[in-house]
Amino acid sequence: MNSEWLHEKSIKQCAARKFFKWPRLCAVEKVDSELRKASSLTTVLPDITLEKYQLVSLAYLNSVEVGGASTRFSIPLPGTTYLEKLEASESKKCEKVAEEVSKSLASLKEVLCGTTDKEPQTEAVAQLAQELYNTNLLIALIANLQRIDFEGKKDVVQLFSNIVRRQIGTRTPTVEYISSHPQILFMLLKGYESAEVALNCGMMLRECLRHEPLARTVLFSEDFYCFFHYVELSTFDIASDAFASFKDLLTRHKIMCADFLETNYDRVFTEYEKLLHSDNYVTKRQSLKLLGELLLDRHNFTVMTKYISRAENLKLMMNMLRDNSRNIQFEAFHVFKVFVANPNKTQPVLDILLKNQTKLVEFLSRFQTDRSEDEQFCDEKNYLIKQIRDLKRPATQGEA
Repeated sequence: MNSEWLHEKSIKQCAARKFFKWPRLCAVEKVDSELRKASSLTTVLPDITLEKYQLVSLAYLNSVEVGGASTRFSIPLPGTTYLEKLEASESKKCEKVAEEVSKSLASLKEVLCGTTDKEPQTEAVAQLAQELYNTNLLIALIANLQRIDFEGKKDVVQLFSNIVRRQIGTRTPTVEYISSHPQILFMLLKGYESAEVALNCGMMLRECLRHEPLARTVLFSEDFYCFFHYVELSTFDIASDAFASFKDLLTRHKIMCADFLETNYDRVFTEYEKLLHSDNYVTKRQSLKLLGELLLDRHNFTVMTKYISRAENLKLMMNMLRDNSRNIQFEAFHVFKVFVANPNKTQPVLDILLKNQTKLVEFLSRFQTDRSEDEQFCDEKNYLIKQIRDLKRPATQGEA
C-alpha cells in the first residue's frame, strides 16, 4: 500500500459523497501502519486530544467538495501530519509538503473569508466550519503551526480569527466549540514559549479573549500565572505581545476581572509586585501604568481599597516617584494620588504621609514642572499638595 494508492482511493470516496464531508478510510489502524512505513513519519503532538487515526487520514486525503449543486467546487485539505518531523533524507519531501499545506490553507481562507472580488458563500462557510469542528482541524493546525511556513502561519491566524468571530444569530459556534475544547486556549498560551509562533499564537489568543466564556477559562486557570513570566521574556516583541494579552485578560470583561482580582488578590498582587521591581524598563513601566488603570476602574473598588490600605504599597510608590525615569515617575504619580485622595486612610498610611508631610509638599511642588501645559496633571498635583499640607493626626479620645 502506498500514498498514491491512498490518494486515488480517497478521491473516489470523496466523489461518492453527496455533501461536504471529509473522506474517511476504512480499517484506519492498518492504514496508519502502512502510511508510517511509507513516509517515515515520527509521532508527535503529545498531550493533544485527537482521534488517533483521524489526523493521519487528513494528511493523505487531499480534497473535498464545497457548495450547492450549482456552485460546487473542490478545495484541498491541509495535510497537517505531513509536517511531522521527517528523516533528514526526506527534507525535499518535507519542503514540498509544506508548500502544499500553504496552498491548502490559502484555499480554505478563500472559502471562509472570500477575496477582494468575491464575498464568501454562506452555505460553503457553514459547511466548512462544521467540518473544522468535526475533525478537530483547528487543534491540528495550532499543534503543527511551527511546521507551517511564514505565509501559511498568517493564513492560519486569519482563518482562526474569522471563524471565531462567526455568528449565527446570537450564537458563536466556534466559541462554543473552543469552550468544549479548552486545550486550544492553553496551546495558544504556551505558544509564547516558542519564538517561531509566539506572535501568531498571541493574535489568536486575543481573538478568543474577546469572548468572556473563553477569557474566564484562561483567567481562572493555573496557566494564567505563566503571564508573569512571559511579560518578562528577553525578546521585546514577544514580551510586549504577552503583555497585550495579559492586559486584555485583566481589563476587557470588567465584572469578571473584578471578581477574579478580589478572589485571588494575595497571589496576583504578590506576583504583580515583582513586575514593578523588574529590571526590564518596558515591563516595569507597562505594569505600573496598568496598575493605575486597574485601581481607578470603578469596578475594582474593593481591590483598590485593599491595595491603598497597605503602607508597603505606599512606600513603593513614593520610591518610584524618585525613579531615574521620568515616565516611571509619571505613572507612579497616578497610583500615589489614589493613596492621598482616599478619605478613609488606614493609620499606617496616614502615619507615613504625616511623617513625610513637609518633604512631600516640597517634592511635589518641584515635580515635573515642565508639564505646565498638561492641565489635568497640574490640577491633580495642586490638589495633592493641598491634601498633604492639610493632613492632621486625628485627635485621641483624651484630647477630645
